[in-house]
Amino acid sequence: MRIFTAILILVSLVMGFTLIEKNETNKTENMEQEMNHGDLRLGAFSQSLSVKDLQKSKTFYEHLGFKVLAGSFEQNYFIMKNENALIGIFHGMFEGNILTFNPGWNESGKDTETFDDVRIIQESLLAHGIALDAKVEPGTSGPANIVLKDPDGNLIMIDQHR
Repeated sequence: MRIFTAILILVSLVMGFTLIEKNETNKTENMEQEMNHGDLRLGAFSQSLSVKDLQKSKTFYEHLGFKVLAGSFEQNYFIMKNENALIGIFHGMFEGNILTFNPGWNESGKDTETFDDVRIIQESLLAHGIALDAKVEPGTSGPANIVLKDPDGNLIMIDQHR
């Protein structure tokens, strides 16, 4: 019985080392793949939500601890923050919800020192064969946005404000 237990322990150790070694190899391969795709800096992330009633939604998210960062009832939207979490609640501006990135802004809506211009991001995405639903005109500068869908059809907007 002791020999059987010893063999089980030995097999477990060998298998464990093999799995660890394989996991380390996979981590290295994944890191190399990520490096090949570049390090795009997309800026602050928020979830843009299309809401039916701006007042009810604002109150609801305030109860969850979110505070207004920007927007107004007159503008039909609010950008709200809770720690590093950002949401935008929008009434009558678009349908569905959108994952939003803002190059050049941090999570507090403040300008970052450096950022990847939306045109650089567009160029990189197109180079990787990613289709864009809305593009920025080449040769332009300043505020602009691009829109794309992930493989599951979720809308993503990369919206640069400066």
